Amino acid sequence: MPPAHPFDFDALSPFDDGDKLKEECGVFGVLGVADAANFVALGLHALQHRGQEAGGIVCHHPEFGFNSAHRFGYVRDNFTNATLMQTLPGPLAIGHVRYSTAGAKGAVIRDVQPFFGEFSMGGAAIAHNGNITNAIALRRELIERGSIFQSSSDSECIIHLMARSLQKGIPERMEDALRRVEGAFSIVAMTRTKLIGVRDPLGVRPLCLGKIGDGWVLSSETCALDIIGADYVREIEPGEMVVIDEKRGVQSHFPFRRVPSRFCIFEHVYFSRPDSIIGGRSVYETRRQIGVELAREAPVDADLVCPVPDSGTPAAIGYSQESGIPYAMGIIRNQYMGRTFIEPTEQIRNMGVRLKLNVNRALIRGKRVILVDDSVVRGTTSRKIKQMILDAGAAEVHFRIASPPTAWPCFYGVDTPQREKLLAATMNEEEMREHLAVDSLKFISLDGLYRAAGEAEGRNNKCPQYCDACFSGEYPVAPSDMIEKGFQLKAAE
Repeated sequence: MPPAHPFDFDALSPFDDGDKLKEECGVFGVLGVADAANFVALGLHALQHRGQEAGGIVCHHPEFGFNSAHRFGYVRDNFTNATLMQTLPGPLAIGHVRYSTAGAKGAVIRDVQPFFGEFSMGGAAIAHNGNITNAIALRRELIERGSIFQSSSDSECIIHLMARSLQKGIPERMEDALRRVEGAFSIVAMTRTKLIGVRDPLGVRPLCLGKIGDGWVLSSETCALDIIGADYVREIEPGEMVVIDEKRGVQSHFPFRRVPSRFCIFEHVYFSRPDSIIGGRSVYETRRQIGVELAREAPVDADLVCPVPDSGTPAAIGYSQESGIPYAMGIIRNQYMGRTFIEPTEQIRNMGVRLKLNVNRALIRGKRVILVDDSVVRGTTSRKIKQMILDAGAAEVHFRIASPPTAWPCFYGVDTPQREKLLAATMNEEEMREHLAVDSLKFISLDGLYRAAGEAEGRNNKCPQYCDACFSGEYPVAPSDMIEKGFQLKAAE
């Protein structure tokens, strides 16, 4: 493959060097409005933060049947094309934005969702956010029984399981298939007349229901309802399946055994947009409260509290408010980072972080600075930012991190490095501080994070209220595929 272009947002964002957990995927569906695909395109645009690699839309029109479009790149660069959108008519459509967390990485169009299958009772399309932890075993079994896979995505297993089901209707076949699936799934699917939403029994990934006129909407986040003027109705509950059609409206049932929910707590920390509502809580307010907890747990004498844009901003505001130390934009983000035609030289390539972020030198010079960021994964970006702050004349640099140390990989739909590449897997807090060469480094405690997320008593260690496996190493669903490959679970204490 050719070398990454130095000004390619996807390749050289300071957060794309393996030092940030990658967003998972976003799903969106609309039923009961004219030109539903246009609404889906807008919804996917609002969910772009969940996946920038590729996007797809499948629609159905009573006269023209199913149509689809799958494209690489941003929604705005593809699904704003009037000619393309005219090929996606009808009152029912679903869509997906992708960051690959399973399957082949990079440009493979057959891996772009939604996936479509033609069954004896008609066609169906499916868009999946999450990760199937027994996909390798399922795939092996299905191939041995004659299934022919078109993609490397774990999500395609669901289509093949549906095809082999003996149930009569597509929703029933989907239930049958999902009972075989382990891991995390929030799914938006469609038939010729129905919009379907399902969450796994643990509710690891988000999914919500909205209303637009006489129509209905399913979305990964509430912020995507706002962009199309839809009203938020409620969240799809963990383990719930909703089947929506224009005649009967929303039909809900619970096809899986009920278990205590384990929503991904990192959605609160980083993945979801701050203007979304999750579990009845403002994501922005939770992040601000994380900063409040951090200021209580890890105070330090300093002159300024500065966020690492943009994900550290709400927590930095909370830290400033609680500590009384002034908040300042010590680092400025270049909002127009994108593609140019500048020849990629080694000198330009080494600019790295500076292409996206720049230090406000007049503000920083001579100051003791608290930098607030959402996480430290490998530490490479943190080291670069620290050096930029020192080069601008800062007297001291203190890092405050709005999540506990990320010491374990996620297997439920987040692209994380191998465990040995995670800084916190091999170093304690003081060793990390020395590695980053900062004056102090403190992470929020797991209990502090839980308190910020609304759990006043902190984490219930016997039955945790969230999935926090990336911090604790306690996986609510055994990652069987990875265990088969040799992954070692945390030893029981």
